[in-house]
Amino acid sequence: MGLFTALFQRSSPRIDIKRRFELIGRVGQGTMSKVWRARDRESGRMVALKVLDGEQTRRFEARFPGLKKPTEGEVAVGLRHPNIAETYEHGLTKDGLQFLVMEFVEGYALSYYIETQNDVFKRHRLRLMIELGEAVAYVHGKNFIHRDVCPKNVIVTEDLHVKLIDFGLVVPNTPEFRRPGNRTGTANYMAPELIRRQPTDQRIDVFSYAVTCFEMCTGRLPWDSAKTLEAIVQHLNNPPADIRTYTPELDEEIAAVITRGLEVDRSRRWQSAREMANAFREIPVSIGPA
Repeated sequence: MGLFTALFQRSSPRIDIKRRFELIGRVGQGTMSKVWRARDRESGRMVALKVLDGEQTRRFEARFPGLKKPTEGEVAVGLRHPNIAETYEHGLTKDGLQFLVMEFVEGYALSYYIETQNDVFKRHRLRLMIELGEAVAYVHGKNFIHRDVCPKNVIVTEDLHVKLIDFGLVVPNTPEFRRPGNRTGTANYMAPELIRRQPTDQRIDVFSYAVTCFEMCTGRLPWDSAKTLEAIVQHLNNPPADIRTYTPELDEEIAAVITRGLEVDRSRRWQSAREMANAFREIPVSIGPA
């Protein structure tokens, strides 16, 4: 986003949420935001309205003193990709809270399909993994790191396509934002170098992408689930579970692609999400109709 656009967004009039939107129902809530299904009275369309928690947002942004970190809205409104939920608008409410007006995606969270492992999901699973990789690669192509690639941040649409969501932890892929110290994300999907407070780059998203793919194929994590970062550090000293132990019918090439993405040594991991998605794409197996 250009400087002029960013300044324009920041200086836009504050919005009275309750006058502008008909809030139909809550569809999501995290530690940093609340999301409603809403009707935009100006456009008449159904949207997802996300309002960020002021205190939590300030705490997160305080991790980057002296740096010009773009807001979630500034990042998300510039992303246009078929596998990323579109953000139409962002700004401030009358109470000074950041808000985003987003595409309302009809479908289910990827975590639902991981739990059910139904036949329809299995038939389309490889294509969905490719689409997720394409979305992550697009974010990287915009010179950002997502930092929270995991099933709760992926929606599978009713016609079985991926939509990556939630850009609240995104940072620019630049040296000052890759420095150690910003240990944020969803614990069981965090790359070893992130947990160990080492310098990071886009390969932390490659690791999270691989963990998500492992879970899509097996219904479980490659390491035992842990509640603390300290416990995760301990189990990362051991190799991940053999994916074909849980899904012996899984194509060997698919298993190999995922396993390489889980390398604790990032120099041995896929170096980009594009590289990993392309490796999936080259596997000569049916990936289901588009």
